[in-house]
Amino acid sequence: MRSAAPIPARHHVVVVGAGFGGLAVARSLRRADVDVTLVDQHNYHTFQPLLYQVATAGLGSEDVAHQVRGIVRKHRNVRFRLGRVERLDLDGRRVHLDDGQALPFDSLVLAAGSVYGDHGIPGVREHAFVLKSVHEATALRSHVLRQFEAAAHEPETAADGHLTFVIAGAGPTGVEMAGALVELFRVLRQDYPELAAARPRVVMVEPTGTVLAPYGPRTRAYAERTLRRRGVDLRLRTGVSRAEPHQVELSDGSIVPSRTLIWAAGVRANPLAERLGIEVDRGGRVPVTESLHLAEHPDVFVIGDMAGVPGSAERPYPQVAQVAIQMGKHVGHVLKARRAGREPRPFRYADRGQMAIIGRGAGVAELAPGLGGGRFSGFLGWLAWLFVHLIYLPGHQNRVTAFGTWVYNFLTYDRHARLLLDEGERAAAAARAPARADDNVPRLDRAA
Repeated sequence: MRSAAPIPARHHVVVVGAGFGGLAVARSLRRADVDVTLVDQHNYHTFQPLLYQVATAGLGSEDVAHQVRGIVRKHRNVRFRLGRVERLDLDGRRVHLDDGQALPFDSLVLAAGSVYGDHGIPGVREHAFVLKSVHEATALRSHVLRQFEAAAHEPETAADGHLTFVIAGAGPTGVEMAGALVELFRVLRQDYPELAAARPRVVMVEPTGTVLAPYGPRTRAYAERTLRRRGVDLRLRTGVSRAEPHQVELSDGSIVPSRTLIWAAGVRANPLAERLGIEVDRGGRVPVTESLHLAEHPDVFVIGDMAGVPGSAERPYPQVAQVAIQMGKHVGHVLKARRAGREPRPFRYADRGQMAIIGRGAGVAELAPGLGGGRFSGFLGWLAWLFVHLIYLPGHQNRVTAFGTWVYNFLTYDRHARLLLDEGERAAAAARAPARADDNVPRLDRAA
């Protein structure tokens, strides 16, 4: 095994995960009297809220990813380290990486995000597609295009499930994915004249009785009407009971012939949380104090989707980017307060609201009560969604490219990223492979 890296002279903060939370920590400490090492197994930050647009050919993968070194290069005390975490030694204050090197730390921040949970449903792990990384989004896009190619080659087999796409979960991810798929079908009908008589379908299942459950009644009703009006086969109070390669069995006993199951039915904290040796909650979250550190290790912080905050057990904080960003900023505040000999304030999440889009010109946005509690739907909600996501999308070039692509798509009804890539096919095969013994190794591209 290689020797440990030299211990920096100043207080050394190691941040695991270059997602929203991890980057927020680095930015918060950019002028502090500390050294920061940001660790991730990929050299880019993934803007996860837009992955569904990569999967539906609305954006290219490069539009939703930005090199981490480019993001932090102006922060003189921040360094990036490419690597995968193999083991955590909290007592010895070491983070062991897959190349054999051990990074020493004075403070550690775990911001490795979440992975999708299959709820123990047979076949989901082996056959469902998820949207937590660029590779997975590209894999799904290639798979969708491959289904149209197969149906075009033998149009009589289109009814065998090639052109039926099942989405499990009617939360924001599922709703946005459904709307985007319906729009993609409009483009693909022109690409495949052989399928003029075929009717691609989106079947969305949701065990609860509503879509967008965290939203208000009027917003939920608008979203449901819009989905049905746009042709989505919405089946409420129905879930997935089994997934197979060529069909999906539903909880009401019905069988949907389909070769594509898109899983948007919940997440769990990254398996890295379970390696801390601390009892986690049912969502895999690690219990932390009001300052977001472990009770027995004041210098080990857990944020974002991995953190179980006191008082949030009955209604945990939503596993969204805004929570991770605010937690990351708070950890920066705590570390700076300690360095100055001050008592840090406890973490308090400032809810700013929520939003989603259901496709072209149809969006919903709800402001938090502290911001007036306004509700928008339709074209105004869609514009609000575009504006907010452009603000948070990292990289000026990414923003310009994404905005230009959205304008082009809106004016032409086209989707420019309809590429069936070999890389996407290999990723698809890997995503659908049976579980392996090393599958619990944390994948930090899923950091939030």
